[in-house]
Amino acid sequence: MEDLRLSPLRQGSFKSSPPRGSPTFRRVHSGRTPRRDVVKGSGGALQWFRSNRLLYWLLLITLWTYLGFYVQSRWAHDDDNKVEFLRFGGKLREDVLHVEQSKRVDSVADKSSHTVVDGTNVVHVDVNKRMHVTLAKKEDVTPRRSLSARRRRRRRSGRSSRSKTQKVRKVVEDLDEQDPELPKTNVTYGKLFGPFGSIEDRVLEWSPQKRSGTCDRKSDFKRLVWSRRFVLLFHELSMTGAPISMMELASELLSCGATVYAVVLSRRGGLLQELIRRRIKVVEDKGELSFKTAMKADLVIAGSAVCATWIDQYMDHFPAGGSQIAWWLMENRREYFDRAKPVLDRVKLLIFLSEVQSKQWLTWCEEEQIKLRSQPVIVPLSVNDELAFVAGISSSLNTPTLTTEMMKAKRQTLRESVRKEFGLTDKDMLVMSLSSINPTKGQLLLLESAALALERANEPEQVAKSNHSKTENLNGIKKEKISLSVRHRLRGSSRKMKIKSPALDNPSVLSAAGKRKLLFSANITQKQDLKLLLGSVGSKSNKVAYVKEMLNFLSKNGNLSNSVVWTLATTRVASLYSAADVYVTNSQGIGETFGRVTIEAMAYGLPVLGTDAGGTKEIVEHNVTGLLHPVGRPGNKVLAQNLLFLLRNPSTRLQLGSEGRKKVEKMYMKQHMYKRFVDVLVKCMRP
Repeated sequence: MEDLRLSPLRQGSFKSSPPRGSPTFRRVHSGRTPRRDVVKGSGGALQWFRSNRLLYWLLLITLWTYLGFYVQSRWAHDDDNKVEFLRFGGKLREDVLHVEQSKRVDSVADKSSHTVVDGTNVVHVDVNKRMHVTLAKKEDVTPRRSLSARRRRRRRSGRSSRSKTQKVRKVVEDLDEQDPELPKTNVTYGKLFGPFGSIEDRVLEWSPQKRSGTCDRKSDFKRLVWSRRFVLLFHELSMTGAPISMMELASELLSCGATVYAVVLSRRGGLLQELIRRRIKVVEDKGELSFKTAMKADLVIAGSAVCATWIDQYMDHFPAGGSQIAWWLMENRREYFDRAKPVLDRVKLLIFLSEVQSKQWLTWCEEEQIKLRSQPVIVPLSVNDELAFVAGISSSLNTPTLTTEMMKAKRQTLRESVRKEFGLTDKDMLVMSLSSINPTKGQLLLLESAALALERANEPEQVAKSNHSKTENLNGIKKEKISLSVRHRLRGSSRKMKIKSPALDNPSVLSAAGKRKLLFSANITQKQDLKLLLGSVGSKSNKVAYVKEMLNFLSKNGNLSNSVVWTLATTRVASLYSAADVYVTNSQGIGETFGRVTIEAMAYGLPVLGTDAGGTKEIVEHNVTGLLHPVGRPGNKVLAQNLLFLLRNPSTRLQLGSEGRKKVEKMYMKQHMYKRFVDVLVKCMRP
């Protein structure tokens, strides 16, 4: 038993170790490195990151999106380095060559459309160029893809993205198609000027972008339209009377607190960007979406007889919709009545611009046995606040720092600046006619009248030159070839001939008739030259054949061609009215429906030479605010006489213009128009 006892040393080696978590164990093993704890600490963060895979994907998507936007922006804005994105191994891919070729074509297209964009005053040139490159690139690359790939892309892309792309492409196409028949610079018809928006901004120290609300807060019109919903129907977006009038109505409704939607049947023209600038909502569709929008509106206002098709389709979808449609008819020709007559008796109210137009349409309705639902209302157009403001007429845009007197002084400065651009002097009389170029506006007849006026104006000068040459020939007879007897016979006649010579030095010798002749010859030396300004180049309503006929006439009349200048279509017309001296409204047929440009010219103190027909004879009082002449070629001689009369009588021009301005201030300002529009709202709008 004793042999089996262990020594104390061996006995101690078999002692049990303390528990791992006890204080004794921690003291004994305090010198060791806690490897397991370190692994646990670092592995916890890694495991946490792995467990949150959502954060990992979000970071990855953000990085990928940023990279995509970066590449896209470099591609769109950096044409010089565009090829570098497509290089692989220093070798240029074949599609790069394709893109470069399309880029050259686009650059040529951009140069050709440069003037058009400036002329319509829609978008900045740089923006237009960038848009061209993008669309041309898409159109060039897309056909190279397979049909299945394009179908898959269409399925993936949403309906909204497709509509936006089509909308942008449609806008660019409209800009590209601006007036292909009129070259932008042509030696045949002279010089092309304008628009002068930058000069207006510089001289007036004001621009339409600075305009605020123009609504009269105390008017009945504001009270009726406040918080109401309106749909305005545009037949097109050209810079002509009807679309511009509808756009200004939409702006007034917005400033008075209404909600306005614009339905556009044809987007040709240059007013789309102006609608966007004025924050007018344009419905992307002219079908189902426009019908649903109109059904929710308190009133639908159609702005042309061309809107008949849309009205018919709308009432097929919503039979009761005719009770909330007011149809503002701005045409006065039979073909427009024939287009509109199927639905004339289905709308709530017809609105006309003048008494002449109202009587004409009611006569046609009687002939066709069309019974209207209510008596039509006459609402003439008006001079908008912007033009009245520049003209120096009191408007809602006047401020204590921009009074009417200050604007008159600025308008005179604007006149001098624009006439300097035209190359005119104070002795020149600028005759202006702004409208779309087509036979109904009578521009060719105006050119014929101007040629006749110039010919008659030069007749006295030619007679004076011929008399002067005859006198020189008689005085140059050699004395040695004339006998003494002949000299005695011619002595009396020579004395009579010498009366002209001292009369020029001493006018008191002349008789009354001689004084009149001398005064007339003095007027010839100080005469005013006739200059003619025609617009609007770039309008989508211009007729190709008629324009070519005008250019052909000018090419055959070189004297007239030197006196004709042209201007682009634009909404910034205050500078043109300021520079002009006389305005001509030469509408043919049954005449102008109303003549918006007529009252605008009168507001700027211009005498109006108009045809004795249509709404023009309601606005222009003969020998009071202007001079009238017959329609057609029989009126050419009368128009030529009127031009010569105003050319030789500057004081009469000022007197006629002053009376016209007074009439506009009395009858054709904005407050007069919207006061009549109240009747339309009361009769048609939902209670």
